[in-house]
Amino acid sequence: MKTYKQIVREYSRYLKEVTHIPQKEVEILILHLVQQNTIWLHLNYDKECSCEKELEKLVKKRATNYPLEYITKRASFYGEVFNVRDGVLIPRPETEILVENAETILKEIKAPKVLEIGVGSGIISVMLAILIPDIEIIAVDINDKALELAKSNAKKHNVEDKITFIKSDLFTNVPDIQFDMVVSNPPYIADDYKLPSNVKYEPSNALFGGNIGDELLKDIILQTKQKEIKYLLCEMGYDQKTPLTNFVKENISSYKSLEFYKDYDKFDRGFTLVFK
Repeated sequence: MKTYKQIVREYSRYLKEVTHIPQKEVEILILHLVQQNTIWLHLNYDKECSCEKELEKLVKKRATNYPLEYITKRASFYGEVFNVRDGVLIPRPETEILVENAETILKEIKAPKVLEIGVGSGIISVMLAILIPDIEIIAVDINDKALELAKSNAKKHNVEDKITFIKSDLFTNVPDIQFDMVVSNPPYIADDYKLPSNVKYEPSNALFGGNIGDELLKDIILQTKQKEIKYLLCEMGYDQKTPLTNFVKENISSYKSLEFYKDYDKFDRGFTLVFK
């Protein structure tokens, strides 16, 4: 039998085309199989590997660009570990910026009420529920798998009492209460955009937003204004700053401010719109 060290070296070759950290990913898959942590692996690096057959299957699956997070059923976000599953969008690091921007505003509001549109795995709502003690959140999605997963993450992080999950297309089934803020990471990719191969396993209805891509964002802007909600924080595509700026100027008669922010790669990634 081969040692863990030999196995990591051998199997990392399969992943060189799909990740810039092939060795690290093989280690993550081993730890997933043996249910141990990184320290354990480094202490046992020269011992015989007990899971080569199962590991080979997982490495070959990952080599097809199947997401690592779907294999391990977990993802890190904002320093916390979240459950993930196929059929629901995988958390992205840049969404942490949206959470930070929302927290900055919400901590100045007493007992804030927040609506999240398109809750996905629940990372935004759950993190806000962790960060803001007296918050109340309604989180909606049209995807049953997403709602189920988001509920499991709320329970995992002991914030299920702060979040109400509702199946709804945008505001359709949302109760008529006064919210302080809407947050959303909606689908915003144009329907004809060719996705990179590492995203092809994720749900298309969480990625594609229409012919142009920003149709849902525009709907959310108009409906948030109509509901007289003061703050709207959204993620968006890197090329949507100009069209969305023009849309707001043309369709919102009065608003206090519209500010955009960049992601970790310096691409335009989201905005905060404050209504009067």
